[in-house]
Amino acid sequence: MPLGDTGGLAAGVLKLFAFFLALTPAQDTPKSVCEQVPAIARTLTEITGFPLKHPVPCDYITRGQVNQFLKERVKEVASPEEIRAEELTLKKFGLVPPDFDLAKSTVDLLTEQAAAFYDFNRKKLFITDTTANESQEPVLAHELSHALADQSFNLAKYTKQGRNSDDSATARLAVMEGQATWLMTEFMARHNGQTLEGHPELAATMAALTDSAGGSQFPVFDSAPLYLRQTLVFPYTQGMMFQERLMQRDGREAFLEPFRHPPVSTQQILHPDKYAAGVKPTSPALPDPHLPHGYKGLVGGTLGELEHQILLEQYAGKDAGRDIAPHWRGSAFELREDKKAGRTVLLYAVEWDSEDIARRYFASYRQVLEKKWKHMSVAAETADSLTGTGDDGRFVVERKGAVVTSMEGLPPALN
Repeated sequence: MPLGDTGGLAAGVLKLFAFFLALTPAQDTPKSVCEQVPAIARTLTEITGFPLKHPVPCDYITRGQVNQFLKERVKEVASPEEIRAEELTLKKFGLVPPDFDLAKSTVDLLTEQAAAFYDFNRKKLFITDTTANESQEPVLAHELSHALADQSFNLAKYTKQGRNSDDSATARLAVMEGQATWLMTEFMARHNGQTLEGHPELAATMAALTDSAGGSQFPVFDSAPLYLRQTLVFPYTQGMMFQERLMQRDGREAFLEPFRHPPVSTQQILHPDKYAAGVKPTSPALPDPHLPHGYKGLVGGTLGELEHQILLEQYAGKDAGRDIAPHWRGSAFELREDKKAGRTVLLYAVEWDSEDIARRYFASYRQVLEKKWKHMSVAAETADSLTGTGDDGRFVVERKGAVVTSMEGLPPALN
């Protein structure tokens, strides 16, 4: 998910919203839609056991108002310097193009996707006046799921506590959106005389439908970088399947467990058995670049299994992402900047569960470097080390045991 010590700009904004990606916009939404809130809330209470402690206010909002709300929320979530650091991190890893505008792209993408949202701060539900009539009930069920969870667990506090790690923040977002998507699907299933309980194939079908959302009605989503598209969809699809696995194991307790004991990584969302076993990420040491005076730490964080899967898919192919990423054990990165020199250095380390996988990743990361830069010149190369220059300066990539490290954007070597 989005990078950075703050939990990431996109992560911070996304925590405030829920979208059902397959919705079809329509005009003339009846003004009676908010009258459905009490009945839907009662059904969700029956399913989850979460009490409705007080009514949830509901109102309408236009797309223009959504856009303005998002712009204001971005300013609240992150300072301009934090946004710049987040954007620069994504660019240094090659997850977005050099001319990418993170704040604008995030606002445009979420404005396009928004059908409704629950505002944690105002404790109020909003639905857009263009939401299709047939989509109103499921959208309200999704957002009311957030409201019920908020009344029991304080979602603003829940998300804030995950900000010490951006990968952890994404995992908590997947808990919230995955549970809401599961409940929305169960609500819809009950309308048709069905239930997800005992029928995991129904949950898998919904996750697959959401994962394939897009098309001509969502041009901003379709034109967004792979990273933004996958991190937007992940909390709904993989989060829902995480919730489904917990439901199979724990029944109704599955609604409580991930709030009482939050997952600590996207790996735990992708592999619920690791969540059950309490498998925590490692923190491999960053390489020492021996930088000259003037460099200061700009931002640091973690690239989780999800980000490594996306990075590998983008530059080495889907097979590499599928085969290598699940062997992730932990990672760390830091950007150090010399503003006067106009240079930023990326320090990065990732640990894998075996030396063999580390070797495969070392080879794949070479492809990442070759493809994310316009120009790459290799000075020296062995089976476990690679040095040279790229678009932003010198680089040094090494493998030691199961850990691969990289230093990129280094200043010219002193003679």
